Amino acid sequence: MNINQLIDLKQKGEKIAMVTCYDHASASIINKTQVDMILVGDSAAMVMHGESSTLPITTETMALHTASVVKGAPDKFIVADMPFMSFRKSLDSNMSAVETLMKTGAHAIKLEGVAGNEDLIKHVVQSGVPVMGHVGLTPQSINQFGGFKVQGREQAAQNKIIEQVQTLSDLGAFAVVLECVPAALTEAIAKSCDIITIGIGAGNSTDGQVLVMHDLLGYPSDFSPKFVRKYLDTERMFKSAFNAYVNDVKGKKFPNKEESY
Repeated sequence: MNINQLIDLKQKGEKIAMVTCYDHASASIINKTQVDMILVGDSAAMVMHGESSTLPITTETMALHTASVVKGAPDKFIVADMPFMSFRKSLDSNMSAVETLMKTGAHAIKLEGVAGNEDLIKHVVQSGVPVMGHVGLTPQSINQFGGFKVQGREQAAQNKIIEQVQTLSDLGAFAVVLECVPAALTEAIAKSCDIITIGIGAGNSTDGQVLVMHDLLGYPSDFSPKFVRKYLDTERMFKSAFNAYVNDVKGKKFPNKEESY
């Protein structure tokens, strides 16, 4: 999958399926599916490293996750997330972070917000790197929002999000993630937007959807926001398999003669 094929899907009105993944083994499985895009998200900080927010993860750690996914899913379009503050410094420092992520084999980078990022987005695009924007609930601004809350309920906030998407389009971004915004707002944006729109908790009017792999597979089971649909009860299956293994070990059933040298 390449960027032109993704744009073609939008033009044909065919939905784009994107999942967030962080490791080689999972990416290898996803590579055998019909998933179109993989986001190596900074949510790895929470999902893989147990942090309470996305803020602690570094560019170097994101590069390790991205490189692992790239090796596992060579047939997918892979977007690498730029972590907190990695694109809010000097141009040299910002571009070094972009370079680090792109040299893992990623096909594009994603960054949150628009205000203050305009010159960088334009420069990155002009440097030959596809950019995916991210507006609405931007998790790196969690302290400013006061929590993980739906954005764009008031008219002024809706106007701001519409302007942000238009600015991203004008700057040359190829896509934008709309996170946790009202479905009606998403529909209005999708109808007038020239770039690919990817939704998460934003209704079904976008060109595509993204979910964290672990969320849609149902592990851990205690994380269940409204926008997540669980397609598998993986936690229950894992627990059952682990306990079966323990029982076989303690019952001296594993390994058996055929499993021994």
